[in-house]
Amino acid sequence: MIEFLKETGLIFGRIITILPLLLIVTLLMGKRAIGELPVFDFLIIVTLGAVVGADIADPSIHHLPTAMAIIGIGILQKVVAKWKISNRKIGRLFTFEPTIVIHNGKFIHKNLKKLRYSIDNILQMLREKDVFDISDVETAIVEASGSLSVLKKPLKNPVTLEDMNRTNPTSNITFPVIIEGTIYTDVLADLNVDEDWIRTQLSQQGIDEVEKVFFASINKYLELQISLYDDHSITIPPIKH
Repeated sequence: MIEFLKETGLIFGRIITILPLLLIVTLLMGKRAIGELPVFDFLIIVTLGAVVGADIADPSIHHLPTAMAIIGIGILQKVVAKWKISNRKIGRLFTFEPTIVIHNGKFIHKNLKKLRYSIDNILQMLREKDVFDISDVETAIVEASGSLSVLKKPLKNPVTLEDMNRTNPTSNITFPVIIEGTIYTDVLADLNVDEDWIRTQLSQQGIDEVEKVFFASINKYLELQISLYDDHSITIPPIKH
């Protein structure tokens, strides 16, 4: 019992001493390491957590080397951060390139596949940007941090009701009606159309098989926005850091 109390007291003592040090080192690493979490900073945070966790949970681990390891990890992060700022080539080794996933209102399937992002992931991120219609998007980019940057088409930029002389605005929202070649008949039913109708619409746009459609959405005016699996008409602009 006495041994258990001694170990418990040692663990609490380590918590009291190591967490302030961890807080100081993390704050010195800067906001970017906490907020954006690029891949290298993510690894730094995971490593810090592993070092501190092992030190707190196992009283047999010497305490001072743990403190030195935390300081060393913090210094390493600061050095690498300076390298990334001063040398673009080094910086690109420690992070991902931004990737365009939507251009001119159409999903770029190969880029989504490369990133292992699903349609649902991007649609959710668009909604978080107050974008409910993919056709409003000029370009959407998944940044190195994993966040989504969205450039709306010029005519879709927000304006005030005063600018438009309108007092009763209407919402602009679209609903996924085809995802990865599968037609969502329940959505069509809610809009009082059927599967034959949408196949006719696809045929009028030169699409003979619904399986070629990666994503299609529809609004309340029955306007379709279609992204194909392999759309050679999309010219992807070069986006670098």
